[in-house]
Amino acid sequence: MSPRARATGAGFGAVLLWSTLAVLTTATEGIPPFQLLALGFGFAGVAGTALLLRPGGPGLAALRQPPAAALLCIGALFGYHALFFLALKRAPVVEANLLNYLWPLLIVVFAALLGGSRVRAGQWLGTALGLAAAVLLVTRGGRLDLDARHALGYAAAIGAALTWGLYSVLNRRFGDVPSQAMAGACLAVAVLGGLVHLAVETSVAPTPAQWLAIALLGLGPTGAAFWLWDIGTKRGDLATLGTLSYAAPLLSTGWLLLAGQARPHWSQAVALALLVGGAWLGVRGGRRA
Repeated sequence: MSPRARATGAGFGAVLLWSTLAVLTTATEGIPPFQLLALGFGFAGVAGTALLLRPGGPGLAALRQPPAAALLCIGALFGYHALFFLALKRAPVVEANLLNYLWPLLIVVFAALLGGSRVRAGQWLGTALGLAAAVLLVTRGGRLDLDARHALGYAAAIGAALTWGLYSVLNRRFGDVPSQAMAGACLAVAVLGGLVHLAVETSVAPTPAQWLAIALLGLGPTGAAFWLWDIGTKRGDLATLGTLSYAAPLLSTGWLLLAGQARPHWSQAVALALLVGGAWLGVRGGRRA
C-alpha cells in the first residue's frame, strides 16, 4: 500500500471515530455543550501530551508549529464546534445536521479549487451519491422544510460546514508540521471552550457514567480522530477522503440503532446502497489519479 493510500486510510479512521460522537453524546445528556466541549478536548489534550512525554517520545518540542498553522487548527476546531452547537440550538436538528454534512462535498470542491487536486468524474459522482445518502438518512425519506425563523441556525450550520471543508484543504499547506502538535491545539480548544462555558452556561456535575462517556469522547471523536484527520488531509487523497466522509452519518445511525437510541427505517438501507456505490466510485477515481 502506498503512503498516500495509508494516509487516506488514516483519514477514514477519523471518520469511523466521528461516527461514535452521537451515541457517546447521548450518554452525556444534561451537560451544557461548551462544558462538554471543554472536558472532551481537555481529555484529548492531556492524553496527547502524555503520549508525547512517554519514554522515547518526541517531548513537548513536537507541539511547536508556525503561528499560521496553529491559528488555522485551533480556529477550525473551536469555530466548527461552536457554529455546530449554535446551529443545533437555533434550528431543527434534522435541517441543521443535513446542512452541516455539506462539508464532505465542500472538501471535494475546495480540493479542486484551492488544493490543486485533480478531481475525476467518478469522484464527483461518488460525492453526489454520498450527499444523496446523507439527505435520505437525515430526512428519513421525508420533505425538507426550511423555515425563515431558523435562518441564524441554518447560517451557523453552513458556516460549520464551510469551516471544516476549508480547514481540511488548507491544512495540506502545513504538511511539515507533525501531527503530534494536535495535542496542543486540543488543549487550546479546551481552554476556549471553558471560557465560553463560564461566561454563558451553568456548570453541571457529571455522573460516573457520564465521566466515562466524556473520557471516551476525548480519546476518540475529539482526540485521536483529529490526529488521524491531520494525517489524512496532509498526505492523503482529499477527493476520496471527502467521498468516504459521508459514511459518518450512516455509521452514526448504526451505532444509535445498536444502542437502542434510533429505530430501523427503509431509508437506512437505501442510504447504505447509495453510500457503498459512492465510496466505490470515489476510491476507484482516487486510484486512477
